[in-house]
Formats: sequence, C-alpha cells, structure tokens
Amino acid sequence: MPSLPTFSYDHPDVDRLIRFALEEDLRTVGDLTCRALVPSTARLHATLTAKEAGVVCGLDLFRRVARVLGSNLAVSQELRDGERVTPGTVVWQGDGDATAILILERTSLNLVQRLSGTASKTRRFVDAVAGCRAAIYDTRKTTPGLRLLQKHAVVAGGGRNHRIGLYDQVLIKENHIALMPRGPHDSSPAEAVRRARECLGNDTIIEVEIESLTDLVPCLRASANIVLCDNMTPAQLREAVAIRDRTPEGRSCALEASGGITLSTVRAYADTGIERISVGALTHSAPCLDLSLRCTLA
Repeated sequence: MPSLPTFSYDHPDVDRLIRFALEEDLRTVGDLTCRALVPSTARLHATLTAKEAGVVCGLDLFRRVARVLGSNLAVSQELRDGERVTPGTVVWQGDGDATAILILERTSLNLVQRLSGTASKTRRFVDAVAGCRAAIYDTRKTTPGLRLLQKHAVVAGGGRNHRIGLYDQVLIKENHIALMPRGPHDSSPAEAVRRARECLGNDTIIEVEIESLTDLVPCLRASANIVLCDNMTPAQLREAVAIRDRTPEGRSCALEASGGITLSTVRAYADTGIERISVGALTHSAPCLDLSLRCTLA
C-alpha cells in the first residue's frame, strides 16, 4: 500500500497555525506588558522542565515560533521527539531576546504540552500491546488546524497514522453505502469497494467498515486493502482473523478494530491477531503533559 507523507516542521500548515495562534495573542497591538516594562536590550535564558512522566514532542516549535516573530533562539538543549521523561527532567533550554521569549512562551507551551500529551497517551497504548501483531493507529478526530502536528505526535509515541484526510485514502462507512446509487448489483459493503476500486484504480488504499462478519469474505474478494470491524468483540475478531486467513483473496488485507477501545481493554483486542487498532482518544482526549517554563536573565 502507498505510504503516508513524511512529516516536517517546515510544512506550511505549521507556519500558518503559528501565525494564527500569535495573532490571537497580539492582534495588531502587540504585547502591552512587554512594551511598558521590558527593555529592548534584555535577554533571557529559558528552561523547560517536565513535571510528570511522559513522552515529549514538538520542542522544535519554540524555535519556529520565534522565527515567525522575527527573532532567533540559541537552543542549548533539546530532547528529540519521542523521548521519555520523568518529573524534573530538563527537556529544553534556550537563550534569546526577552520580549520574544515572553511572547512566544504561551503559544509554544500550548502546542508542545498538547503534542507531548498525545505522544504520552499513544505510548501507553503501544506499551499495552507490546509483543502483539497489532499496531496502534490514530483517526481524524483531531483538533482543527492541528492535524499534522497531532498525527506526528502519535508517531512520536510509537503509534501509526491512519489516513491524513479525506484526500489520501478511501474509508467506506454505512452512510456512503446508504447513499450509493442503486445498480445491477447489491448495495453492500463489498459492492461499495468494487465501485471505489473501479473509479480510483489499484494505487488507492480502500478501507471499508463492516458491522457483520457475513460481509467480510465479499469485501476481501472485492480487493479491500483494510476491513474495519466496527464495535466487534474480541471473540468476533478472532473469528474474523480465521476467516481472513483461510480466504485466498484476503492474504493482503489488514483487519482493524475500532469502537470504544480503552487502555484497559486494548490488550484483549490485540491478542486476537488483528493488525490494526484505531483509537480516536489518542488525539481527542489526551491530557496535556505538564511542562514548566522558567526564565532567568541571560
């Protein structure tokens, strides 16, 4: 199957997000407090410390926010995305213009804490299924504007990306099937796969959601790349794996579980032999990692 694009902090979506976030803070006026109190020549040394255990992600955003402000930071320490930290770990240090650091502090922390929270939650899920075939995947349940960064955070935590958007992969759900024009064949999930393949060709990843195992073999024979078994029990998923494995057309098709899977239940799903477990909570419900930024005169 085609691979997803490689993430880069240089992506234009990242700069657009930073500019929007700074505009929320500054509008056309700027930082009134710094204007009134901070000398233009003042410089600060900033230290970012973890206050809880987790996985860090997004630290390069401090430098990139500064760049959008037209300033430069001299970074003296920066952990890599995906590194584990414990309380008291110094994860980032930098020096720069005092006004720029005071302006970028909140925007940078808002992003870094949220991304680190997603990476940390993902790592807990990944650790819970260690030794199994199943990988942990995210979903499109991301904060608007933050998708690329949040999906990068999932990878930093050891997870994998589902489709990035509506443009890079087909995911056929019940509403698509219900709205599909009637034709000479039935209006089943398998027929939806057949039509999508005919329209989009062999290079497009096609995933289809099923709610009954009776739809599995027809979807395999229709050349689905991934079959999403929605809200099925572990027992049903074991049966799905057995059906897929004895169906010649199914050997290249991955099975995915989704629907209410939690940290306490994910191992039971992974033990069924499926290849993919998608968890929306990685991005829509991850708490921010508690990080503290302290500044001293440079």
